[in-house]
Amino acid sequence: MSPRTKPPFRADHVGSLLRPAALKDARDKFAKGALDPAGLKAVEDREIEKVVRKQEEIGLQLATDGEFRRSWWHFDFFRGLQGVEMISAPPIKFHGVETKAEAIKITGKIGFAGHPMLEHFKFLKAHCRVTPKMTIPAPSTFHFRQGRAMVSKEVYPDLDAFFADVANAWKQAIRAFYDAGCRYLQIDDTAWAMMCDPKEREHSRARGDDPDRLPAIYREVTNTALSGKPSDMTMTMHSCRGNFRSTFIASGGYEFVAAELFGKVNIDGYFLEFDSERAGGFDVLRHLKGDKQVVLGLVTSKSGTLEKKDDIKRRIAEASKFVPLEQLCLSPQCGFASTEEGNVLAEDEQWAKLTMIVELAQEVWG
Repeated sequence: MSPRTKPPFRADHVGSLLRPAALKDARDKFAKGALDPAGLKAVEDREIEKVVRKQEEIGLQLATDGEFRRSWWHFDFFRGLQGVEMISAPPIKFHGVETKAEAIKITGKIGFAGHPMLEHFKFLKAHCRVTPKMTIPAPSTFHFRQGRAMVSKEVYPDLDAFFADVANAWKQAIRAFYDAGCRYLQIDDTAWAMMCDPKEREHSRARGDDPDRLPAIYREVTNTALSGKPSDMTMTMHSCRGNFRSTFIASGGYEFVAAELFGKVNIDGYFLEFDSERAGGFDVLRHLKGDKQVVLGLVTSKSGTLEKKDDIKRRIAEASKFVPLEQLCLSPQCGFASTEEGNVLAEDEQWAKLTMIVELAQEVWG
């Protein structure tokens, strides 16, 4: 079988990596006022260079910065947009644990006028010998968790105008990353998978939205955001059911959104969570249109226990009944540290999993 020379790669990963002790220590000192911004950046730079080298050493064809400059997978991007205010709010409840008490509120017109993460990407690119991969949250995640309740009715009496501005802001962001040299950009999208859980749909209604209409709305917003993507830029979407300290929020297969997500969203590839029964079966992939790649998230990032290769190969074979093997790739089901706290496993266990994914890709696809 022919090797993949463009992303997503046969052996890939979602993006975030466990923060090393030196970085955690520096961020703690910075929060306490014992380290200035320049001192923190110096530590971040050093640790990012190390983690890029490590990804290259184990044989990956891509490298991310591990999201080492972020505290959250999404809020750090959101707060760099116009019209967004960070507020204290009840923590997000995962199974058995809660996040920090932060949320966003839309208090002005949404816009994009540059972003600190553009410089973050440039640093990554300058230190990569492989393909540099950047990750940002998807436009639908800017709405789903907050919903109508967190969007100012004075600024946006009509949510159609809100969604139009969100789509345009992401469209500008995508172009800005392209102009910065990014050719592999991933949008992280928990909203699609969350909607597959009836409980989460009820929460959505309580926030003032109609979850039955959201898949079509999110498809339109995403496609509008992607409409200006240059042809030599690969964009993928990662979708999961929550990832914080090895816990989760939602359960349920992709069937509720499959027709819209896999058949009508103009993305180049999907990173899909399939590491547990909570994610449902592969039959939903029958809705896939065209030659899009599906990156199977069969290796869990929530536990340090290393999967058996034969088990993973068997599941890849099962998925190939619905999607040709040529269109399949392999990765963990999510990042290892969607927030700076990280999942409950050791760094050597993280690297063992990524190394195994590289080995499996060689064994399955050649």
